[in-house]
Amino acid sequence: MSVETQKETLGFQTEVKQLLHLMIHSLYSNKEIFLRELISNASDAVDKLRFEALSQPELLEGGAELKIRVSFDKDAKTVTLEDNGIGMSRDDVITHLGTIAKSGTADFMKNLSGDQKKDSHLIGQFGVGFYSAFIVADQVEVFSRRAGLPASEGVHWSSKGEGEFEVATVEKADRGTRIVLHLKSGEDEFADGWRLRNIIKKYSDHIALPIELPKEATPAEGEEAPALEWETVNRASALWTRPRTEVKDEEYQEFYKHIAHDFENPLSWSHNKVEGKLEYSSLLYVPARAPFDLYQREAPKGLKLYVQRVFVMDQAESFLPLYLRFIKGVVDSNDLSLNVSREILQKDPIIDSMKSALTKRVLDMLEKLAKNEPEQYKGFWKNFGQVMKEGPAEDFANKEKIAGLLRFASTHGNDGEQVVSLGEYLARAKEGQDKIYFLTGEKYEAVKDSPHLEVFRKKGIEVLLLTDRIDEWLMSYLNEFDGKSFVDVARGDLDLGNLDSEEDKKAAEEVAKTKEGLVERIKTALGDAVSEVRVSHRLTDSPAILAIGEQDLGLQMRQILEASGQKVPDSKPIFEFNPTHPLIEKLDSEQSEERFGDLSHILFDQAALAAGDSLKDPAAYVRRLNKLLVELSV
Repeated sequence: MSVETQKETLGFQTEVKQLLHLMIHSLYSNKEIFLRELISNASDAVDKLRFEALSQPELLEGGAELKIRVSFDKDAKTVTLEDNGIGMSRDDVITHLGTIAKSGTADFMKNLSGDQKKDSHLIGQFGVGFYSAFIVADQVEVFSRRAGLPASEGVHWSSKGEGEFEVATVEKADRGTRIVLHLKSGEDEFADGWRLRNIIKKYSDHIALPIELPKEATPAEGEEAPALEWETVNRASALWTRPRTEVKDEEYQEFYKHIAHDFENPLSWSHNKVEGKLEYSSLLYVPARAPFDLYQREAPKGLKLYVQRVFVMDQAESFLPLYLRFIKGVVDSNDLSLNVSREILQKDPIIDSMKSALTKRVLDMLEKLAKNEPEQYKGFWKNFGQVMKEGPAEDFANKEKIAGLLRFASTHGNDGEQVVSLGEYLARAKEGQDKIYFLTGEKYEAVKDSPHLEVFRKKGIEVLLLTDRIDEWLMSYLNEFDGKSFVDVARGDLDLGNLDSEEDKKAAEEVAKTKEGLVERIKTALGDAVSEVRVSHRLTDSPAILAIGEQDLGLQMRQILEASGQKVPDSKPIFEFNPTHPLIEKLDSEQSEERFGDLSHILFDQAALAAGDSLKDPAAYVRRLNKLLVELSV
């Protein structure tokens, strides 16, 4: 070994220590996964070199044959993995192998639970699969040199997976990275050619460059050992370029795990080749669960972009809209330039055409999943439903298609589960019903018993119950579905159209006429607190409710604006009362104007509480209620 200089011992970042502890003591029940992770990283390193060499061919250093080699030494109990990819400088090694230098680290560590399956998923997607080496090794050595640096600037990293690592400068003639695993006692099974070959075929057959193992030849007695020969053990062709009929489900699943750094199989995938005016191949996947950083706007997202099978960039965001940011996959174009940049992608008309087609393909894939695998789709919705709800505002062209994929809780559902599609809602709508009724609120428990639903329960009309924070904003962009318009049952003057008989309408008009005097009295008592007072057609059991003006913000939007420190436009609710309720009849017969005013305010505040709102003057409410209780007890 060459002489080591500038040797120093450094401590791991706290998060890495925690991660290593999990890796070594509890994480992988399937130990062989370490080789898949290291090969996946090596493949990424080769991709990066291939891309950088487009503009700097000198980085290839005369060696353009890119490959990964895996070897072993039974006597020394080592497994070695070597690639001739981009390699690492000394600073790269310290950064990449000593710290988790990514935004969201705190969230990542917070989400580690000790549950093997859940934690392996997080560790994979966070891109720290290198540490999986410590599952089978009690010491790991890394020898690396970044392409373009002189041989004298090689680097040697070594650690036993405890609190620290050593790093030194060494001579390294070849660019790229060599990882030597010193196997733990009891892990000798991995220092075996047959075992390594099977693992590579199982997990890494899809890798689009040769993975080589030494040919094992036993010399005849008295002969010297033959010179080492290498053979390629994987298929070594880009999976997405192969015909669909030739690719097994297991291969699609392993390729997904490679590109997504996931440990679970995807829910679904779509493999397609487009020929004609535009030529490109795409392989798109729907993950089984959401990444921990799904709601971080700056989190990496997008597809892997290849141009004529040459890797160009990770996280190419321009091919799918933001509401589909959870989709993983590859797009390989014949029409783009190899030196394409993110800035060029944003302006290229070819991209707009591809984006439109890829978006439709994802939505078709989700429609198929919803139709054929409803239980799987239910899991998808739990993970990605709130992100899908961003779609109607962002993707006008596919608004109806996205609306068909949305799921809601409803008065006909069970326990607030979001399982009702708009198609199902309309299929069981009442005869003559030409509207889709919904109610928004902060929590399911609050909306399911809302007084606004009383007339709908009486008539057996289903109402969608929307309690995600994004829902009121969503409904401002979703005006109709299948020709039926949406109606917020808490907004404006409720009109049930054909669902109300002519007799019902006539009776309601007559009652409203007889209560005109009471309407004026209540309006005088409540003053500026309300915009209007009227007889309600919505109530059967409650004395009063507060309705929202047609153009006013609802409670959800007001709370979102307030939480973000924005000014909330002034608006006043409409006070509606139930003329047949005993409390309203008592109010109507009240002679004392002072007592009438107190009762009117109590009813107003109770209606606000029933709507999930907070009281503007809780002390006044308590004072009036206590005064009433004292009077009743005398």
